[in-house]
Amino acid sequence: MTTPNYARLRRFLADMTSLVGGAKQDQDESVLIEVGGQLLTDLVSHDDWLPDDMAVGVADGYRQHLLYCDPQERFSLVSFVWGPGALTPVHDHTVWGLIGMLRGSEVDQRYERDPATGQLSPGPAMTMVAGDVAALSPTLGDIHQVRNAFTDRTSISVHVYGGNIGSLARHRFDLANNRTHTFISGYSNAAVPNIWDRSREIAG
Repeated sequence: MTTPNYARLRRFLADMTSLVGGAKQDQDESVLIEVGGQLLTDLVSHDDWLPDDMAVGVADGYRQHLLYCDPQERFSLVSFVWGPGALTPVHDHTVWGLIGMLRGSEVDQRYERDPATGQLSPGPAMTMVAGDVAALSPTLGDIHQVRNAFTDRTSISVHVYGGNIGSLARHRFDLANNRTHTFISGYSNAAVPNIWDRSREIAG
């Protein structure tokens, strides 16, 4: 097992911490998305930092691994591991978010709400490949459905959210019956990576 490049991950987390610390979340969402998107683009352009146990998936679904949560819960970093053909419900996030593709490919299908009727209908769809980054937020539109573009292999995306996403009350949408359900996703892992043991780096 290769030792992850935690120095790269620590640098990303330090930069994100500085970014959210200097921004007023309501007023500076565009700055968070623009600069945070640049930071995430740099992170996912390198595939040497994600620990193996945060890349473990399931055969018939997906897993959401918490990599880090800011102590003040201003942002969280999550790896999504998509099994072959895995598909989410149509859902929202209630906070800004950034999606970076690390391995494989996924399809991001956005949904738009009719202001008159409240009905959701499919909007633009984007196929993301390794290195791509996309943004969402309640302001920009944050209702979507995600699926692994591959039916024969795993894909992995890395997400940054403007909150502790696993603890937030969010919504999934049953379009066939025009119903909305509240859910809290939680996380698949019980422990987060130890990025602070620098003994091997120092010894090296």
